[in-house]
Amino acid sequence: MDFRLMGIDNTPLFHTLQHMMDIAGDESDKPVNAPSRNYVRDAKAMAATPADVKEYPNSYVFIVDMPGLKSGDIKVQVEEDNLLMISGERKREEEKEGAKYIRMERRVGKLMRKFTLPENANTDAISAVCQDGVLTVTVQKLPPPEPKKPKTIEVKIA
Repeated sequence: MDFRLMGIDNTPLFHTLQHMMDIAGDESDKPVNAPSRNYVRDAKAMAATPADVKEYPNSYVFIVDMPGLKSGDIKVQVEEDNLLMISGERKREEEKEGAKYIRMERRVGKLMRKFTLPENANTDAISAVCQDGVLTVTVQKLPPPEPKKPKTIEVKIA
C-alpha cells in the first residue's frame, strides 16, 4: 500500500512506523542463533584434519596429519586441564612471476583438532614429534591410585 497517496507519509506516526519496520528488517536478515565466523572456521578445520588415537598400557598417542607444516608452525596446548588442542596453519605458496595455477586441490588454511583427555592422563608428561608431515603426540598415563587399606580400630574393654 502506498501511503503517499493517502497523504500520511509526512506524519510523525508514519516516520516512527517506518523506523520500526527498518529495525525489524535489519534483524531478520541475521539468524538468531547463527554460529560465529570463528566457530565455523574451527569446525571446518577440525572436520578436515584427520587423526588417529591409540591407547597403550602407559600412554595415549594422538597421530595427526599435518602436511606441509614445519614443527615451528604447529601448536600443542592443554586447556582447562583436560582439553588437548593441536593446531597449525598451512599458508599458500608465493606465486612466482609468470606462473599461474591451473588447478588447486591441496588444502590451505587452518588445521586443528581438540581431544578431551581422560582423568588418568598426565598433562605434565606430554611429548610431541613431527616427522614427514605426521605429528605424534604422546600423553603419559598417571599410575593407578593405590587401593585404600582398611583402617583397623582398636577396641577397648571398659
